[in-house]
Parts: sequence; structure tokens; C-alpha cells
Amino acid sequence: MFTGIDEVDWASLGHAYGPADDVPALLRGLASDDPTERERALDGLYGTVHHQGDVYDSTLACIPFLLELVACPDVQDRGCVVELLAGIGGIDLSGDDEMHELDPEDEEFEDAANYAMAAAAVAAGADVFLALVGDEDREVRLAVPGALASLHGDPVRVLDLLRERLTVERDTEVRLALVEAVGRIALRYESLREETAGWLSWLSGAAQDPALRLAALAQLARCAPGRLPRDVVSTVTGLLAELRQYGPRAPGGFPGAGAPTGGGMGPGGPDTPWNSANSWAGPGVREAQTQAGSVHPVPPAEPVELRPAAPTLVGQVRELREEQRAGRGTAWADDLLRTLHGALDDRVDDRIALVTAQLRSPDSAQRTDAVWMCGSLVRTWRGAYDEVVRLVGTQLHDPEPRLRAAAASWLEGLFSLAAPAADDLAARVVADPAPWAPEWVGGRPGAVSALLALTRAGDARAVPALARALEQPEPDGKLLYAIPHLAEAAGPLVPLLRRRLGALPLDDELGEQSGPLLLALAKLRAVEALPEVLRALRGAPAFRREWVLESALRAVAAFGPAAREAAADVRVLLDDASAGTVTAAARALWAVEGDAGAVLPRLRGLLRASDTHGRRAAARTVGAFGGSAGAAAPELRACLSVSDVWLRVDAGTALCRVTGDVREALPALLAAWRENRHTRVEIAECLAELGPVDRPAPEAVPLLRAELARTRRHNVSAGVTGDHDVHEDERLLSLCRRALGSPAE
Repeated sequence: MFTGIDEVDWASLGHAYGPADDVPALLRGLASDDPTERERALDGLYGTVHHQGDVYDSTLACIPFLLELVACPDVQDRGCVVELLAGIGGIDLSGDDEMHELDPEDEEFEDAANYAMAAAAVAAGADVFLALVGDEDREVRLAVPGALASLHGDPVRVLDLLRERLTVERDTEVRLALVEAVGRIALRYESLREETAGWLSWLSGAAQDPALRLAALAQLARCAPGRLPRDVVSTVTGLLAELRQYGPRAPGGFPGAGAPTGGGMGPGGPDTPWNSANSWAGPGVREAQTQAGSVHPVPPAEPVELRPAAPTLVGQVRELREEQRAGRGTAWADDLLRTLHGALDDRVDDRIALVTAQLRSPDSAQRTDAVWMCGSLVRTWRGAYDEVVRLVGTQLHDPEPRLRAAAASWLEGLFSLAAPAADDLAARVVADPAPWAPEWVGGRPGAVSALLALTRAGDARAVPALARALEQPEPDGKLLYAIPHLAEAAGPLVPLLRRRLGALPLDDELGEQSGPLLLALAKLRAVEALPEVLRALRGAPAFRREWVLESALRAVAAFGPAAREAAADVRVLLDDASAGTVTAAARALWAVEGDAGAVLPRLRGLLRASDTHGRRAAARTVGAFGGSAGAAAPELRACLSVSDVWLRVDAGTALCRVTGDVREALPALLAAWRENRHTRVEIAECLAELGPVDRPAPEAVPLLRAELARTRRHNVSAGVTGDHDVHEDERLLSLCRRALGSPAE
């Protein structure tokens, strides 16, 4: 092994952190008898030659040696090496023309070339995986099916091998990996999809093992959702019930978990036996089936020996995974259900029915999984979630801390949609001696308590606990920012908010610490807090000075004429160098004195300037003045044709508010609506303010109705989520209904 490794000029090759002269030691470490050294070596390779999925010239040089390691039965932890190779070679560049469009001198061309060469090199050596599907090492058998499906160039041969292995494999999770690999091939090769989907459809009904039937349904949903049975939800819930009958068991074993029975409905037609010699069973299936029996009950496998802890990122990820799966005989069912949920995609009603059934499971682990699955479902799709929310609320009373933490974490992102769980949230808050503190689960902080969800839902029952939270040395910032959602019910908190704001040191921390307090006081229009607000305004430190000034000025504006005492301080800031401060001061002074003419010249000047940020801030401020700012209409009109879509939206909505007529700005607003979906909340808010749009702006009606008809949330972005996403989308829907003259609900 490692023949020729010292002949490679590793120092001339590079990886994520420089010369690759440390790579030979890492490769040799993978063959060590010491499990800690093996894990350090694996962690080192992921951190250098495959850092964040990248491929370097040193990565290419590693591939032959990694393939040697995988092929050697004396090497331990080869399953991890298979996964590393699958990651290195698994970049699919087929049909991608981007590389051809790059300049060969461009650094991106070299990166793309490395990916292509890595994929080709691993694929060229992928025959080594064929001999490993029956390896004695369970971890190897778990990793190899996916590697074959992703890397081997002969998918027909791989399909035959995977299906053949399924008839003799004894380990449940490995069988699931075999089925997943079949589904992956169906996705990659359209020419094989129909045949493979037929096999998966057959397996979903013929397999004796309910785990296999569930896996087949999950893969069928991915590659051929049209073949799913109409009663897929009841089928899946029935399978979950079967799985629960067996309770926790060691990885691998499933009593009676054989392949499909010999006399059932085979994929070749009625009464086609599983082991018949047809295209669905590769060579050797008949012999293997004869040896194993048509049902081959499987005894529980030996417990998997856990590797010792190692201070590596790979080790930490593994330990977290093992902790989550501890004591759960069917922990892999979570992965299958996630696959199924993802494949069902926009079949929202089916997904709601499925997750509702999961939330009613007597198994707390399945309910925990269901709560987390609710996250992507509700964050991505609009639907009728009241029953789901109610069921998640009941989990707050469960003795399992992970389940409680998951439920509270999910509910806190729902805001008003959490109303069906309000009673459960309130009960949880009352029962918790410190409801403002995060719950600790497994040595790590879990969800912030139910108090945040109750506060964001606007429920007055949160107020007593919030009052106690405000007495704490460092209350959670999210809680403070949530207080405005309570509206008038938060009135009793004003004295405590004032006290905290007045006690803050006027130092570099003021910007961050005063922000939520000033926002809450502004939203509550607590004019009695003017002394504390003025203290912050006058004492704003140089560090993040704009943050403090703009937050304090927002509060002054909210207080209105009752804050006349602040006028002199505000007027000085009209000459500030910051456009944000100037516009905030103009708005505050207008709110206090009611004289738009005193500040309009300054705002009109900002609207004519070149700074986009300043022009946007000025447009928003002018819009707040309404008809009092008619003199600024020419400047607003000039902004409707700029390239920046957000400036066009701010100027267009401001022009509508200033003139009281939507027609002039409507073309720009509707174009922005189509161009950037994130502008829709601001545009819909303006249209809703002006009343039903059917007469003044009939062109807007189709867009508003189309938005209401969409099932996908407007602000869904791949890989990017925010805890206000659902709230903002529900707000958009409410505004669209108002703009159309319907009840806001």
C-alpha cells in the first residue's frame, strides 16, 4: 500500500492552507491501528484537500491512494474513506457549459478542471466499490451503494448488483442504503427511470420489511411521484405503526425483515416470484435467494461498536448524530420521512396530513422528528396549519426535553400563526420558573423558551414573565425586540423599559443595547419615556452613533407633538453628515411641529443627490408626510426611472402617498413586483393603504390575485432562512386581501 507516495512532489502541490507536504502523513494515518489517529487523519483531509467541498491538485494526487485504502480489507473505517471519495468525485458536471465559457487563464477554469478530473479519476477506479457491497464491515456496506450510484459509469450493472444484494443483506440500514442508491440512479439516468420506478413501486407493496416499503415509497416520490398510491399518507402512517411494534433494537436487525415474499406480485406481472430470472433480478439472485430463503427472517445484528471520542470536527458531528439517535431503533425513519416530505414538494395537503399523523404518534422521537419537518414545510409553503400548530403546542408538555425544545423553537417563528398553540404556550410559560432562559438539552442550549413564541403571537399572558425577564441582568435580545407585537397589552412594561434604558452606560455598547428598548418604547408611543430617550440622543457615543440617533429619533417621531421638548435637539441634527440621521431628524421634527415646509428643502436635496441609500431614506420620509409633501413630487417622479429597484419602489410608494393617487407610479411598482419578489410587501402595503384597487389600479388586480393563489411563500430562498420569513409572507397575504377589498383575516 502507498506505493509511490514518496515519489509525489507533495510540496509543489497545494490545498486549502498552502503546500500539501503534510498530506502523506494524513493518508498513512487513515491506515493506522489507532482509531483516534484515523479520525484525526480523516478530519485533516476534509480540512485540507477537500476543504468545504473544494478540489485541489493535491486532492487529485490523493485519489489513487484513497482507492487503495478502500480496497484493503485490513484497513479499518473504510466506510469513511468511501464517503470521502464520493465527496471528491461526486461533482456532476454533465451538461454544464460553464466550464467551456471560462477563460483558461481564469482561476475558476482551474477549479472547474480540477472538479472534472477528480470526477473522472474516481469514476475510473469505481470498480473497486463493486466488490465491497458484501463487505464484512457494516460501515463500508452503508457507504458503498451511494458511491456506486453516484460514481460508477455502468448504471445497469450497478442496478443489477444493488437489487441482487438486497435479497441477502441482513442489515436494515444497509438495505435502506441500497434502495436509496437505486432511487439515485433513477434520478440520474432518465433512460432507466421508468423501469426502476416500476421496481420501486412493486417493492413498496411486496417487501416484508416495513422499513423497505417506506424506503421504496420515499425513493418513488423522488423519481416518479405520479406513481405514488393515492392513499400514500395512510400507507406511510401504517408503516410507521408497524415499525413502532418492534421498539428499539440494535442497528441492523429487524425481526422478520426479509426481502419480498416469493409468491407475491412481482414487477414482471401477476404472481411473478421475486427470484425469477427476469430483468428485475440480476445474475445470482436465484442462487442467493435459494440460500437465504424466500423470507429469510433476520435476527438482531450485533451492536455497533462506537468509536472513541476525538477532538475533531468529524468526531463532533458523529457524536451529535449518535446522541440524536441514541435509544432509537428506527432513527433512520427520520431520514426516510424527510426524503418523502421533500419529494412530495408542493403536495401541501398530503404533507400536512402526514406530519399531523406523525405528531399523533405515541413515539416521542417520531414526534420530535415531525416538529423539525414542520419547519421546512411551513417556511416554504402556504397552507391551513391550525391543526399542525395545535398538535405541536401539545408537545410543550412532554417530559422529553428535546421534544419541548423543538416545539418551542418552531413555534417562535410563527408569530400570529402560533395562536392555536397559545394556551399551551401560556401554560408552559407559567410552569417554567425561568421562562426567559433557554432550555439546555444535552449540554447545549435548546430553544429559547415558549415565552418568545407567546410574545410574538401578541398574547397578553406573556407580560408577567416579560416583566420578570426585564429585571434580569441580560435579558434575551429577541424577547425585547418581540415586545412591540403585544401592542397596547405591553403598557405595564413601560416603566421597566424606561428603567433599563435610563441605566445603560453611554458607552460603545449603547447602540446594541438601546436598540430594542427604543423600538419598544416607540411602538408603544410611551411619551413618558422622553427623558430617557433624550438622554440617549444627547449622549450617543461615536461608535455606532447613527444607530443610537436613528432609534432615538424614531421614538421622538412616534411620540408626536407631546415630545416638543426634543425639537431643539432634533433640529440640530438636520445638518448631520449622515443621510440616515438627517431623514430620521426630519421625520421627528415634522411629527413634533407639524411643519413639513421646515424640512422639505433638505429632503428634496437628498432626493436629487447621487447616494442611493440617502435617496431611499428621503423618499420613505417624504412618503410619511403624505399630502403635506406635495412639493417633493417632481423629485420622486425622477426616481421612478433609476436602475435601483428598491429606490424605484420607495419613490413610487412615496409618490402614491403624497399625491393620493396610485396611477402615476403604478407602472414602476408593478414592474418592480415582477422583477423582485421581495419588494411585494412594501408595494402591497401602499396599495392596501389607498383602498380597494379595482377602480384606480385595475392592472394590479391580476398580480394580487395571483399572489394569493400561490402555494409557495414569496420569500423562499435556497439555503437562506430567517425567523421572520413566515411572518412577512403572512403579512403580504393580509395586505393583498386588503388591497382587493377583502377582509384581512
